[in-house]
Order: sequence, then structure tokens, then C-alpha cells
Amino acid sequence: MKNGLTMKRRAYAGAMRVLMTLGAALTLGLTLFLIFYVLREGLPNITWKLLSTKPSYLTESIGILPDILNTLYILLAALVIVLPLGVGAAIYLNEYAANKKVVAVIEYAAETLSGIPSIIYGLVGMLFFCQFLDMQTSLLAGALTLVIMNLPTVMRTTQESLKTVPEGYREGAFALGAGKWRTIRTVVLPSCVDGILTGCILSIGRILGESAALLFTAGFAHELNGLAQGITSAGATLTVALYVYAKEQGEFGVAFAIAAILLILSFVIDLAATLVGKKLKGEREQ
Repeated sequence: MKNGLTMKRRAYAGAMRVLMTLGAALTLGLTLFLIFYVLREGLPNITWKLLSTKPSYLTESIGILPDILNTLYILLAALVIVLPLGVGAAIYLNEYAANKKVVAVIEYAAETLSGIPSIIYGLVGMLFFCQFLDMQTSLLAGALTLVIMNLPTVMRTTQESLKTVPEGYREGAFALGAGKWRTIRTVVLPSCVDGILTGCILSIGRILGESAALLFTAGFAHELNGLAQGITSAGATLTVALYVYAKEQGEFGVAFAIAAILLILSFVIDLAATLVGKKLKGEREQ
């Protein structure tokens, strides 16, 4: 009887191991296929003229320089706002808030907000930022909408990272005479910098890949503006431009080129964030 149960357990464990291996291989295969296909179709269509000019309706030429700049503007504006808010909210909930019921309600609300479709965020952003606050269709309205979308992600990842810091670290700092905020700033936050960077990377990925919400709030313009003027003007990001060129104009070569640029941009930003995280972790361990 015992030998029979042992054989069944081994068979079950072996079957689960095979299924998990197949699942991992399938996921890896689909990811590599998607990346390879997009790069194969997009890289041949990337030219210096495409990257360095704006669209001209007189000569019917296509350029995505305004879209690249608009993407960087909206990424910078959204991160500058969402990171302090998300990290600050997580610190308050984990380190300062005394009423655990209120904390539970806020955590539940954050998880609920994470599951709301982006098109609904776009509709709310259009009604509130563009019309009620009279920002009109602008990159700033799009950035604020993206802040609301990404705030739960940054807050929850940072909060979970703060929970992994051993309580002994805090007690040791208090025993040495450090205050609450000094302990958080010099002991707790450096110990969970990986989680903060994870939230930052997830936010960057969602900002770069978002199009539905920006269609309502940021607009379709392809004008070339500086940062100060561009952030208050309407503008198409790379994802919105990809939609316009593929769906409205049938320029699939340009659409694949934009998709390849987005993949490369995401990879570069994620790699930079990872290297910064490793450097900060190495400095902390020294």
C-alpha cells in the first residue's frame, strides 16, 4: 500500500514537472517568436529620415520624431509624479498607518483599480482633466491619466517590498537613537530598492505600451514641440502613432518600425533600471 502511494506521488510529481516545463518552454517560445517577428518586420523599415523628421502632408513623407519626443515627455511627466506619490503612499501605509482596517480598504481599492480597463481611465481622464479642469487635449492630461493608472502598481510593489524588510533592522536603528523617518530613509528604503525599481519598470512598460487612454486625453497631433510647449499641447505617442499608421493609413511598414523601436526602448530602459538597482544593492552591501 505504501509503495503504491509512493509510486503515485512520484508519477504525479513527474507529470507536474513535465507540464511546468512545457508551460515555461511555450511561454519562452511565444515571447522569442513575437520579438523576432517584430524586429524582422520592423528593423528594415527604420531609417534616419523616419527617426529625424516630422510628417509632411505636402510631400507625403512620414517621420516619427514628434512621436518619439511626445513619448519621452509623457514618460518623464508621469514618472516624476507617480513615483513620489506611490512610494510615499506605500511608506505611510506600511510604516505610519495605525488603523489596519483603513489600510485593508486602501489596499483593496488599489487592487481593484489595477484591474480596471484602460479605456475607462481614458474616458474619466477626458471628462475630468481635459474638460472639467480645462486642460484640453494635451500630453499633461494624458500623463495625469497614466499616473492614476500606475499609482496602484507602484504603491503595491513598494508596499510588499517594505514588508520584506526584517523588523530587526528597524529595531536596531531605533536602539541606536535614529528617529522614525531617518530609519525609513537610511535603513528601510535602501533594503527594498529592488521592489521600488520593479514598480518603476512595470510603470514604464505600461506607459510605453498604453494607447487606449491616450487616444482620449493626449490626442493625435504630430507637431514638433519643446518640452515646455509640448507637455501642454496635444500630441501622439509612439503607441498612438502605431495605431494611426496601421489602422487609419494602412502603413504597416511604419507600424512595425514603431513596434521595433518600442521594443528596443523598453529593453534599454529596463536594462538601465536593472543596472542601477544592482549598483545600489552593491553599494548597500559594501
